[in-house]
Amino acid sequence: MKTNIILFLTLLVFTSILASGCGGFRYLDADPLEFQDIDYTFESHFLEMDGLTLSYIDEGEGDPLILVHGLASNAGFWRYNIESLSSQYRVIAIDLPGYGKSSKADFPYGMAWYASVIANFIEEMGLKNVTYAGHSMGGQIGITLSLNHPESISKLILAAPAGIEAFTPGSGNWLRNVFTIHGIKTVPESGIRENLSLNFHRWNSRWEWMVEERTRMAKAEEMDEFAYAVIQSVGAMLDESTTARLRDIPHETLIIYGRFDRLIPNMYLNPGSPQSVFSYGHEKIPNSTLIEVDRAGHMLQIEQAEAFNAKIMNWMNR
Repeated sequence: MKTNIILFLTLLVFTSILASGCGGFRYLDADPLEFQDIDYTFESHFLEMDGLTLSYIDEGEGDPLILVHGLASNAGFWRYNIESLSSQYRVIAIDLPGYGKSSKADFPYGMAWYASVIANFIEEMGLKNVTYAGHSMGGQIGITLSLNHPESISKLILAAPAGIEAFTPGSGNWLRNVFTIHGIKTVPESGIRENLSLNFHRWNSRWEWMVEERTRMAKAEEMDEFAYAVIQSVGAMLDESTTARLRDIPHETLIIYGRFDRLIPNMYLNPGSPQSVFSYGHEKIPNSTLIEVDRAGHMLQIEQAEAFNAKIMNWMNR
């Protein structure tokens, strides 16, 4: 069982942190990339609240659409979606605390805590009629937000979400002890490429920016704090399961996923197909729509950005 869990976390953590594709060491001698210097291609804004600084991208006008990234990524992972979606909505892509350009510290990282941070952000910004869209871990945070703070949002979009697939209770604390900050920091560039390839149906070299970003981030001053946030987040995803609460989601919900998702379900602990997992979510969430995106893996918002954007807007504009 422990061997299976180690394999599971190797996939879940490092494939969500890292990047993939062709081999080679291109960035071994590159300068460190500090988190504040990461280029998202869009301007970052900052809000001081609740003893932390929250970084976010804010583009377009209209009803707000909040985008929340997955485990170990950042707001820049929405770069292929923001321009298109902001043609119709006010798109706000958030860096979760512990990630990207937001504060990193010994926060009580967890699904409920993240949901409360986002609910407070929505209130501080004076946002109304909010649609929340979360990818992977961001999806599980969205489920928790919908359940714990239903007044904060009007609609819910779950993109390849965690929080539907079930895991054995109590695994979170064990996993926190298995993974270390040093282990996350020292993944080699070749491992970075190989691991994130599992997030895609087919890798394309135009996503090489993820490899460079993550390789150079390992040398950043805040890397220890980032790695700590990742470890705590992984444990929280398992400890704060939302699987049994799906039927209580009060919001109209879109579940959208890649047909060739290789991370959900976990191939070692829950063999099966992504269709079966997300169909289960569709069955349990009362007012939900299920959409499959072809030729896409777990990072469907990147791999099939045009189709993803169109399906999101079609659903929202019904």
